[in-house]
Order: sequence, then C-alpha cells, then structure tokens
Amino acid sequence: MLLETYLYVDSWDKELDSSLDSSNTLLIVFASSNLNKIQKPLLELSKNFTKSVIVGASTAGEIYQDELYEESVVVSVLKFEKTTLRHSLCTLISADNSFDDGVNIATDLLSDDLRGVFILSDGLNANGSKLTEGLSSIIPSDIPITGGLAADGDRFESTWVIVGNEPKSGFVCAVGFYGDAIRIAHGSKGGWDSLGLERIVTKSKDNVLYELDKQPALEIYKKYLGDKAEGLPATGLLFPLELREDAESNESKVRTILAVDEETQSITFAGDIPEGSHVTLMKANFNRIIDGASEAAESLDLTSYGNEEILSIAISCVGRRLVLKSRVEEELEAILDVIPKRAKQIGFYSYGEISPLASGKCDLHNQTMTLTLIWEK
Repeated sequence: MLLETYLYVDSWDKELDSSLDSSNTLLIVFASSNLNKIQKPLLELSKNFTKSVIVGASTAGEIYQDELYEESVVVSVLKFEKTTLRHSLCTLISADNSFDDGVNIATDLLSDDLRGVFILSDGLNANGSKLTEGLSSIIPSDIPITGGLAADGDRFESTWVIVGNEPKSGFVCAVGFYGDAIRIAHGSKGGWDSLGLERIVTKSKDNVLYELDKQPALEIYKKYLGDKAEGLPATGLLFPLELREDAESNESKVRTILAVDEETQSITFAGDIPEGSHVTLMKANFNRIIDGASEAAESLDLTSYGNEEILSIAISCVGRRLVLKSRVEEELEAILDVIPKRAKQIGFYSYGEISPLASGKCDLHNQTMTLTLIWEK
C-alpha cells in the first residue's frame, strides 16, 4: 500500500501526487462545513484523482497528525496493491428509515471476500443507532464496520458527505475493502465521570427521550446543568448520557444531545434511548478524557503489523472538543504516542462515532475517541 496525506489551508501543504490515482485508490477527505472555503480544493482533488474512490464528510474540526484545524481540508490517499474497493451510496429519506438505509448499504457491499467497511453519514438526517443496527443485521460481526457522522461545528444546521466528488446533505457513503491483504484495527474509549444517580428510561421513542423515572427528561437535565441550561442544546454536549440496555449489562454506550423540545420536555439524542434502559448523566474530567484517547490506541490489535505504511483515522466527538478546549490536541498527541511511529493520521470531530462493541457488533458511540488503523500485508 502506498500512502500520502495532505493538508489544505489556503493552499496545499505539498503538490498532489496524481500518480497515485487508480481504481484501487481510496481518498478519505474531512473538511470544513463552510462550502465557500472548500470548493476549490475539492475540485482539485477530483481533477487529480479521476479513477479513485472518494469519500468524505464535514466536521467540527479537522485532525492532521497531532494538530486540530478549522476551515481546512485534510486528505489521505491510499493506493492498495492487493486490496479491491467497492463504493456505496444511499439517499437518506428520513431518520425513521435509517435501519433500511443500513441494510441497503450492507447488502450492496456484502460478499465472501469483504474484510471491512468504512462509513460516513450525514450527521443530522440519520438515526445513527438504526443505521448501525441495519448494517449489523447483514454484515457478520467478525467484519469490522467503522466511521462516523458528519458534523457542523456546534451549530447543528447542515452537514454533508461527498457524493460524486461533491459535498451533499442527506446521504450515507461507504466503502468496502476486499481480499486477504487488508488489515483493519479498531478501538474506542470515552473517559467521562458519572454525575448523579442511575435512572430508568420510562418513556422514549427511538432517539427521543421523554421521561426518566417517570419525570420529564428535560426538567431533570436542566436541574443538573444549572446556569448552563440556557445554552441547550449546545451545552448538553458537556453532559452526555451513559446507557446500559439493562441492569445486568456490562456493555455501555454514550449518547449525546442533538436537540431539545420545551413543549414536550423531551430531548433528542444522536442515538436511540430504549425504554427500560438504565442511564446516568456524565460530566467532563479533562485527564480521563485524554486518557480515554490513549486507551483507545492501546486497545488496538496490531499483532499482525510489521513496518508497513499505516493510516490512523481518528474520529472524536464534538463534545470532547468543547470540553478540552485549548487542551484538545493532547488527545491527538496521546494517540501518536502509542500507535506505530510510521503511522500517518487524519480525522475529524463528529456528531457520532461508529465502531464495534466488545462483542464485535457495530454500534453508534458518542463522546468517544474512535480509531481505525488501515494497512496492507
């Protein structure tokens, strides 16, 4: 595998190498949601890589090595020697249809030699939980599915993914990796502290939470947020929910706020909150969040790695960025301190992270650092 990474801030950091263009070349692009800032570099990419598969998403901050950028474009170019690729796109009809969207993408990509899937979705028009549930209903759990939901800073107005070399809202894009040469390692960790008691979800529908312990959910949230409640939904990113499917479950997920409804006293999350599940409010702990990024890197299975070219894709939640503020690059440095020294890293801050659970089943995560490392033997 040949690997190159690029950064665009007003201009490219180095000349684009069009000799890497081929049908087995993958471009992964993360860029500002400000279309006026990125139209020129995206056009240049499409002109230089006419045969390649291009996937990408808008962000709440672009990651390049151990640095965070805004209103930029970061790109990785992977030219595979033995691995083949298949690109799949799906139009998002509505969030209610996200399970079927996941099924359609998975059905399109599934074959006997599929070894991994990387997926990016519009971050506002999809139900990430249903999307991953649909994917997992078709693709076996031993085939890793990773990726994330596109973002728009902390504005929650419009997100996009790349469709036909252009940024468009209302789509899911994915790429499948095929053949025995591809290697994909993944890891995902959080690092938040519990706040208050564990509560039971007594009324919800999909990703809309109405009641906790038979009390209005928004009322409880505002009680814990205090003065910060005036800034909802943005300030809710600082106080996610930890969710367990039932009291006996050792596996937990984190859910972050997308919107609030004063009339119904409800909260819309980036993923489903099933009735009967157990949830606990969480709060930031700077050191533990940074440690979470390091732990995600340490959890990677790199036993088959030699000294090949290797790409690290770091997808972290916008809520982590808002908490860490000026310390945000510490979690990026923590990753590079652990992964192979030869690794090149790009990534973005997202509205949701997609990665397998311990069981291998793909699921939606929030407020985590999720890593995907790709190389070829």
